[in-house]
Amino acid sequence: MRPTSRPDTRAMTDQIQRFLFDNTNVRGELVSLEQAYAEVLDRHDYPAPVNRLLGELVAAVALLTDTVKLEGTLSLEVRGSGPLSLLMAESNPGGELRAIARLAEDAEMPSEDAGFRELLGDGQIMITLDPREGHRYQGIVALDQESLAGCLAAYFAQSEQLPTRLWLAADGRRAGGLLLQRMPDESQNQDVDAWERTLHLAETVKAEELTGLAPEELLHRLYHEETVRVFAPKPLRFGCTCSRERIAGALVTLGAEELRDVVAEQGGIETQCHFCHTRYAFSAEEVEALLAESSTPPPTLH
Repeated sequence: MRPTSRPDTRAMTDQIQRFLFDNTNVRGELVSLEQAYAEVLDRHDYPAPVNRLLGELVAAVALLTDTVKLEGTLSLEVRGSGPLSLLMAESNPGGELRAIARLAEDAEMPSEDAGFRELLGDGQIMITLDPREGHRYQGIVALDQESLAGCLAAYFAQSEQLPTRLWLAADGRRAGGLLLQRMPDESQNQDVDAWERTLHLAETVKAEELTGLAPEELLHRLYHEETVRVFAPKPLRFGCTCSRERIAGALVTLGAEELRDVVAEQGGIETQCHFCHTRYAFSAEEVEALLAESSTPPPTLH
């Protein structure tokens, strides 16, 4: 693979790009994030090491969504016992991404160079696939590796899915990721060493290359001696799926007694989306209407 011109390494766009190695059963994805990552961070005030790990999570959820070809929502939820108690990122086929982090109550601020295990300690990652049609699927993997990418690779290995490896990086301004996957079809594989060779080359990638090089240039650096077929990139952007209806549905689950107590104290209910900080207000009358609607049984069909 030889690019026809040298890309501008400063011109990073928010995109994900699929590629494959001809005559092999190895495929890959490359993700580059800048504006969408910035919009996630602009809505919150996290410590620098949390910003970096959140960027890795956003890159990972974009890679996995495109890899599984899910017509629905994919989310990654990381819960830990360290100063960082929660990380969550969500993506959908429309290329919309959102993410949040939550520090444990009374947690000491992590050091500037805190890593994955220092931030999270023990815990687990929950991977949820929520298709528009069909059943929701959830998988869980322990936080027993030294990186987010290592934990996700362990998930693929333990769940007997396709062999998959990830490389993730973020620096507070840009985030990037690389995914390689070995497909099950051996009929088109004319290169039995392709998987091990492409993995070995991917292991040489540096964090600053994942965040600082344009995708085409990064592929050229890693695989200039391979025959790589690169597909058109798909744009990515920050996007929140919150709505007044979804917030109302969440409020109802708190129960009538708790909602009425809040209304009695405050005269109504005001809340906001954790992801985008959009505020939603409900008057006392609107709360009662929600409770009445939720207690009304569905019509009986005859």
